[in-house]
Amino acid sequence: MSEQPDVVELLKQQHRQIRELFDEVGDSKDADRTDAFHRLVRLLAVHETAEEEVVHPYARRHLAGGDQVVDARVEEEERAKQVLSELSSLDTGAPEFHDRFTALRQDVLTHADAEERTEFDRLRDVTDQRGLATLARAVKAAEALAPTRPHPGTDSAAKNLAAGPVAAVVDRTRDAVRKAMGNS
Repeated sequence: MSEQPDVVELLKQQHRQIRELFDEVGDSKDADRTDAFHRLVRLLAVHETAEEEVVHPYARRHLAGGDQVVDARVEEEERAKQVLSELSSLDTGAPEFHDRFTALRQDVLTHADAEERTEFDRLRDVTDQRGLATLARAVKAAEALAPTRPHPGTDSAAKNLAAGPVAAVVDRTRDAVRKAMGNS
C-alpha cells in the first residue's frame, strides 16, 4: 500500500470487511449474530453514503460511460438499502431473517465485485495517485458524517446532502443509546 491512501485500496478493503461481516453474521447465533449484523449495517450504510457523495459523482464525470456504470451500481445499492431496512426490523434468529439475509449477501457480494471491476479499477486508469489520495480523504470525511443505517431513497449526493445530516444525527443518537444500554 502506498504512503498516501488510495481510494481504490480503501474501498476494496471495506469490501473485504463487508465480506467478513457477512460471514460472521452467518456463522454466529443469538446476541453475537445481532451485534455482527448491526456492525454490518453500519459499515454498509457509511460505505454506500460515501460512494454516493464522492465516488459515483467522480466516476460519472471521468469514466467513459460513467453514467451507465454508476446508474447500474446505484440501482443495486438502492435495492440493498431497502432489504437492509426491512431486515433491521426482524429478529436475527427468525427463519425469514436467514432467508432474506442469504439473498442479500449474494446480491451485495455480486454488487461489490461489479463495482470493483466496472468502477473502482477504472478510476485508476483516469486518475493519478494524488487524485486517488484526495478521493480517499474525501471518502473518509463523508463517512465521518454519514448516517449509520440505510435510508432508501437517498441514492445521490444531493439527496444525501439534504437528508444525510439529520439522518446521521438520529442514527448516531440511536447508536449511543443502544451502546449505553448494552445493546451494541
